[in-house]
Amino acid sequence: MSDRLTIVVLEGDQTGQELLEQALRVLAPDVVGLPLDLQRFDLSLARRRATGNAVVREAAAAMRVAGYGIKAATVTPEGSDDVGSPNRILREDVGGRVIIRTGRRIPGITPVAGVHHPISVVRMAVEDAYGAEQWREGEPGAPDEVALRTERITRSTCRAVAEYAFRQARNMGGRVYGGPKWTVSPIYEGMLKEEMDAAAARHPEVPYQPVLIDATYAGLITGAADVPLVIPALNRDGDCLSDLVMPMFGSIAGAESVLLAFDADLRTQVAMAEAPHGTAPALEGKDVANPMAMLLACGAVLHYAGLAGFVGADRASRAIYESVLEATGAGTRTPDLGGHDGTTSFTDAVIERVRTKIDVWSSLGSTV
Repeated sequence: MSDRLTIVVLEGDQTGQELLEQALRVLAPDVVGLPLDLQRFDLSLARRRATGNAVVREAAAAMRVAGYGIKAATVTPEGSDDVGSPNRILREDVGGRVIIRTGRRIPGITPVAGVHHPISVVRMAVEDAYGAEQWREGEPGAPDEVALRTERITRSTCRAVAEYAFRQARNMGGRVYGGPKWTVSPIYEGMLKEEMDAAAARHPEVPYQPVLIDATYAGLITGAADVPLVIPALNRDGDCLSDLVMPMFGSIAGAESVLLAFDADLRTQVAMAEAPHGTAPALEGKDVANPMAMLLACGAVLHYAGLAGFVGADRASRAIYESVLEATGAGTRTPDLGGHDGTTSFTDAVIERVRTKIDVWSSLGSTV
């Protein structure tokens, strides 16, 4: 293994890019104490249009080699003849199978519905509704005009989602909860349920409570999260669930999102972290957006590098996670969390804490 860690940085648009630049400050060698090489690609809308998305594919190829990426939020234009979203290209080109988003209690912030334990949504990164072919038949605007869509999922993706969900639940000391609407769609959505059941048989030590997707939503706000939960989900179901779970803990900007690609034995080959929110154009240039998710994305990438054996990465990851949450607990908060700090001042506070932690741990001879 090289003594330098390469991370591919995927630049974005509007406030997304501003948050990325702030978050990257925490990865400076004099902050985390790691030798890092940041390989940058401009994925702004202008650049994607100028290259016909070639820059997106170049970035994906670089991530396949490096194994790690941090992505800013990007604009997705509405026109069907435009460049679209880079996310689908990135996910497909790196072989992404799973996206994991974990909502967790933010110190000093009262969560919704008394939820205090972490909730991880493990969703498909590809296939399902977002990869569907769609078309219309009949006279446009006529009462009998029909819209059709052909969706597909593969057993390999279902298996990756289910297996990773159980491994995550084991690591969290939690329960696998939820599932698709397998009663209404036993052939299509039932495939994920079959893989959930198979994973449960492989992991008898993990509590398992399969629940239909509609009941899952209800359970999240009526007390089901009495222990850490991990929810395996189809692509679109997981997208919607994530947008519910994150705000339950205070802010959609309070947690990171990680795309994972695996080998045949579900060993992580690529980990790309990002904020789950959009580009927030109304906040651009105001220095008020919450950088927590982007800062935690930096911590997540270092976590996966640590799992792969990169010395010092796991310690730096822990320092970032603890510093972000400690800062909010100490009252350093952006307006979305009821505070008065800006993007820069919040990041400053986190960087100071990270430096202090790593310095103290080094003086104690601690590896964590």
